[in-house]
This record gives sequence, C-alpha cells and structure tokens, in this order.
Amino acid sequence: MARPTRLLAALAPAFVLICDAARAAAVPEGMVLLPGGEFTMGSEAPYAFPNEGPAHSVRVKPFLIDIHPVTNARFAKFVAATGYITLAERPVDWEELKKQVPPGTPRPPEEQLAPGSLVFRPTAGPVPLHDLSLWWHWTLGANWRQPEGPGSSIADRADHPVVQVAHADAVAYAKWAGKRLPTEAEWEFAARGGLARARFSWGDRDPHPAEGPHLANTWTGKFPYHNTAADGYVGTSPVGAFPPNAYGLHDMAGNVWNWCADRYAADTYAVRAGQPEMCGNPSGPAAGAGVRRVPGDPSPEDVPGQLRHVIKGGSFLCHADYCESYRPAARRGSPPDTGTSHAGFRCAADPAP
Repeated sequence: MARPTRLLAALAPAFVLICDAARAAAVPEGMVLLPGGEFTMGSEAPYAFPNEGPAHSVRVKPFLIDIHPVTNARFAKFVAATGYITLAERPVDWEELKKQVPPGTPRPPEEQLAPGSLVFRPTAGPVPLHDLSLWWHWTLGANWRQPEGPGSSIADRADHPVVQVAHADAVAYAKWAGKRLPTEAEWEFAARGGLARARFSWGDRDPHPAEGPHLANTWTGKFPYHNTAADGYVGTSPVGAFPPNAYGLHDMAGNVWNWCADRYAADTYAVRAGQPEMCGNPSGPAAGAGVRRVPGDPSPEDVPGQLRHVIKGGSFLCHADYCESYRPAARRGSPPDTGTSHAGFRCAADPAP
C-alpha cells in the first residue's frame, strides 16, 4: 500500500495546479470569484446609522462579482442588442405612481408624466440637510444617455458607470449578461475585502488624506453647494480610477450607489439578529413582510409600506458631514422604479459547478 500513497503524494501538486487552472477558467472576464464564508454584517459604531445595526454574523456561499460597476459602454451594448428601453425613457404610469404618493394626491399635469428622472443640482449656498428636494429635481428628458437632462451627454463617459437606471433596468441587464444582482450580504462581504471591522473597504484611513492618493470618489468641500473636486471629479469618475480593495474590486466606496437584489427594510438586521441560528445566504425581507420604522432611518418613507430596494456603497455625493455612506455597512432604500444621477449597479453570479 506504500507505493500508491507515495504516488498520490507525488501527484498532489499537479492536481492542485489543475484545480486552480479550472477555477480560473470558470471565472468570466471582468469578475472575481470570492470564497464566501462567515463575516460580521452591519455596524454598531458611533458613526453608524440605526438601520445598520445590530451587527450580526452572516454566512455567504462562494460567488462571483463584477470588478467594476457596469459602464455606459457595456450598457449601450445591452441596449443595442436587445432594444431595451429604460424606465426613465418611458412615460410615467400614473396608476403606479399613485401607490408611491400620499393618498389624495392629485394627478399631475400630463406634461409632468413625460419621461424623466431625478437629477442632482448643487444649491446656491448652505441649506438644511434634511430636505432632499432642495438638491434633487425631477427632470424631464433625463435618462442614462442624458444623465443631467437634455443637453447633457455620455459621449466622453463611456468608461463611467451607467446611471439613471432603475432597479428593473439593472435586473434586465443582468439577465441579458447571464448574471444577477448581488444580495446585500454578498455586496457587503465583497466590499469589506476581508477586513472584519474596518470603517471603510480599505481600512480606517480617510478617503481623502492630506498626503498620498485619494481612495474614493466622494464629495469634497461643503455639501450640497461647494465641491472642491480635490479627488479629481465633481461627478462620476471612470471605473477603476481609484485603488481597489483587497479583493481587487473597484468603486465599492463612492462613485455610484449599487443596486442590490434585496428588498429594503430599516429593521432587517434587528429581525435577523433575533434568530437563534446564524443566517446563511440572506436575501432580505420577503414580499409583503411586515416591517417597523426605525428612528433615524436614513431612507425616509413617504408612503407607509412603499416598496424599496437596497442600494449600497455611497456615491460621489456622499460627505462625512451629511451621510458618509461609502462605508461597507451603510445601507439605504430606494424606490425601484426611479433612477438617479448617482446610482448604478454591478452584477454577481453563482460559480459554475
């Protein structure tokens, strides 16, 4: 029996090389394969929002995730191949809109139901930071091709993340690409880059140090009226313009928010942490699940029970004095049928057997 044992020992290195080569061949271009595992999700740090806690243990299985957010160039290929029309390019369905506004809201004039989306515009000076309507404006004609509205263009932004895409648009692209949107747990696992308790995806350093390279595309200056562009950008930046995290992933902090597959609820973590067993591969609350309001929830709910989906990662509009949502634990909920000029997405996938 000694000879077979010695033979297996001799063949072991070659077997490992073959397995490694097979795994590498199974990873699509532009993605990385993450091993999955157990990690602490959420945060109870002094700087965290109430919807980020309590911190709790979660386990995710191995998965693939895009190195970069989906770019304008990639989204344009999808549209050319399928003829897809994004929600921002379609007239507003008043019957659907009625579900998202307070009861009794009168029907807007027909011209206000024309295709459009939400566009950020800086204010003229300091304003109260609780009123988002001071810098977010419904803009007719705004869509992924014209992110800031008529007259704007993505002609010089082919390698920037696509924006003004609703959740359904991201899902449609992912399906075409043979992928899916990541769950919130997968996204946070990937963003942490193996750093268990770090404040940011690169550690605890400020994203804009006085010396050394800037680490993320976020708002520098005074929000929402003066952006110094100290990091080189006022709006979106090309994907990969800033250093990757330890998993080799770019723009997991800042640049654009990323849509996730999960429905959003402010109390998701509180419900999950109360379960007797560790949560494995969570996917957010089920449709119609009862949720409670959490004081200090950064995702204001204008209509009780309004459907929202999770967005993660923060954007070029995030500032420490306002939201600092470019932390892995930070989370928001956004109406799935509305695009904005600071939200995009990246895809995930299950590894091949």
